[in-house]
Amino acid sequence: MPDIPELGFLTHSASLPWLLGAAVLLSLGAILVLAGLTALFGMHPLRFVSRTLLGLLLISLGLLEGTITVGIQGYRALAREELAARIAVRPYAPQQFAATLRFPDGRMATYPISGDEIYVDARILKWHALANLLGLSTAYELDRVGGRFRGIEQERSAPRTLHPLGQQKPLDLFDLRQRYTFLAPFLDAEYGSAAFVPVNEPAELELRVSTTGLLIRPAAASKTVEKWLN
Repeated sequence: MPDIPELGFLTHSASLPWLLGAAVLLSLGAILVLAGLTALFGMHPLRFVSRTLLGLLLISLGLLEGTITVGIQGYRALAREELAARIAVRPYAPQQFAATLRFPDGRMATYPISGDEIYVDARILKWHALANLLGLSTAYELDRVGGRFRGIEQERSAPRTLHPLGQQKPLDLFDLRQRYTFLAPFLDAEYGSAAFVPVNEPAELELRVSTTGLLIRPAAASKTVEKWLN
């Protein structure tokens, strides 16, 4: 059975403008707060109040933008159905198989899985119209891959195999939305999706994702797929 490399995620370059925007807002906010304190020492209370309030507003917006930027690390923008991964499954014992996932950016990892079926799930970040106006679109992150037994009793008693696919991050907007209701006007994160198919023989599969969820279908025979398995 192939070795199992650690699967990592890279920060998308598309997040750089958001980080820069957050830094600009925080900097402007800090400057205005300092200007407000200067006005206070100069005995200009109205300037102090206006500059301080505006500065605090900009700092709040900067913190919000920074939180969103950090929270969506590992998620991929989703506008239509797209290929999330190619999967090659190779049984090596009864109800035991290896699953090799290859992602569009070239990353690849192999996992040992127990079960009759391969199972993959994902988290979907679906923004409401108010957030769409800010340029935020529906995004997804693959969460776990594992096995599934057909028999209910075996599913309850047999050892389960689940492997994480998601990126470790200090903040996750999916979790924040479920924890804090004030994000409801912006983000609808109560949406997960899963797909599973039987594994009876060696096969190449395509894992696709759209705004309606995950889909696993057989892949067309390809020498390219055979090459990265060897």
